[in-house]
Amino acid sequence: MKSRGWSVSIFKREQRSLFGEILDWMLTPLLLLWPISLALTWLVAQGLANKPFDRALVYNVQALAQQVKLGPDDRVQFNLPQPASELLRADETDLVYYQVRGGYQEHLSGERDLPLPPAGQDKSRSYEVHIRDDEMRGLEVRVAYTWIQLDAEGKQPALVQVAETREKRSVLAAEIIKGVMLPQFALLPLAVLLVWLALVRGIKPLSELEERIRARKSDDLSPLDDKAVPMEVAPLVVSVNDLLERLKDSIVTQKRFLADAAHQLKTPLAGLRMQADLAQRSGSSEEDLKKSLKQIGRASVQATHTVNQLLSLARAEGGGAHLPQQSCDMVTMASEVLQDCLPGAMDKGLDLGYEGVQPGTPGAQVQGNPTLLKEMLRNLVENAIHYTPSTPERQGVVTVRVLVDPYSKALVMQVEDNGLGIPQAEQDLVFQPFYRALGTNVDGSGLGLPIVKEIAQQHGASIAVDAAHPGHVPSGACFTLRFSAPA
Repeated sequence: MKSRGWSVSIFKREQRSLFGEILDWMLTPLLLLWPISLALTWLVAQGLANKPFDRALVYNVQALAQQVKLGPDDRVQFNLPQPASELLRADETDLVYYQVRGGYQEHLSGERDLPLPPAGQDKSRSYEVHIRDDEMRGLEVRVAYTWIQLDAEGKQPALVQVAETREKRSVLAAEIIKGVMLPQFALLPLAVLLVWLALVRGIKPLSELEERIRARKSDDLSPLDDKAVPMEVAPLVVSVNDLLERLKDSIVTQKRFLADAAHQLKTPLAGLRMQADLAQRSGSSEEDLKKSLKQIGRASVQATHTVNQLLSLARAEGGGAHLPQQSCDMVTMASEVLQDCLPGAMDKGLDLGYEGVQPGTPGAQVQGNPTLLKEMLRNLVENAIHYTPSTPERQGVVTVRVLVDPYSKALVMQVEDNGLGIPQAEQDLVFQPFYRALGTNVDGSGLGLPIVKEIAQQHGASIAVDAAHPGHVPSGACFTLRFSAPA
């Protein structure tokens, strides 16, 4: 097992460098184009080197062609003066060959083994010089040749060829390449250096941005200046500013939450301490001791409930998006919550019931996390049981409904009671952490409804509260959860 982990760490991909990646993309085409430039330069140099020597070959062919005549007996004759012959051969670098053939391929002068032109060429255009590459006695040669029409019919034209080895051409081509490529050898490192310097200069704003961020204090969440960075980096800075703004709001919310939580826990903890001090007084009777212990138990239950609600709210705010989701039948879930809450309702003498569609009804399913959805529904039902009084003269009633809107097909859940109700001015405030409606005289943490709202928002649902019986006293309360219609 250790060796396998070690091998995985070896092949782990290293973090990429933006500087190195841009440098690679800039230099790679440059280094790839450089050999192509060498090849193109060689081809161009060959063409340039051929031109002056080709002109000399053409001149020699034309000069020899002037010496080809038609004799009195209609036979082709060729007379080359000795000085002209010596001049033709006077080349210290290359070998020069020539050949003159009369009609019917009769050899008149020069080298017999000089290769003939390709067959099938047009021979009707007299004295037109052609140039080709060929091989003579194992050497590459450049050959200039022309056909001469001497007879009226032009059936058997004379042929004049002059061939020259390629040594001077290769030397000239090499000199041209040296003149062109040597500066490139010097300019290539300079180009690489200039690219590197330009890239360093180009990413300098990123380094400056990094320095400004690093120089900040840990509590400085003010937005970065997106005007002092290049246009391409501005969207990144805007995104960071948006993150900082959300982080600032989150920190403010956490601070307020911790302050409220500390305040809420302070009351039951202070009660515990006071009752413990009372119980430890000398001369306390057994009745006083029992009373103090009862108050201690009540305060501990209240503190435990507050802590549990705080944990539920923290889980709903932080972990809901990461918990697994599945299709949840809200009718089945409502039935399970009612069974769990039934003992508490019976202890208060409440009528706890259900109205609505049956399990498995199309549209009664929600894609979400069953744990959070059940926590949301339980908080609503327990809140209704907690704040709904019940007396023999007027029994408290709590009703849970699961309905499917026949028009929009949206799922609607309601928890209705006939309790004191919530004043209209406070209907939005009850969803804030630790807020409790005035005049209820009921112990509570003020966290149940914020938990419900947070879970509902995570599942794309809205929640609202209205009077269950408008115009009546007491009016009761009706909490309505409306989930988005399926796509």
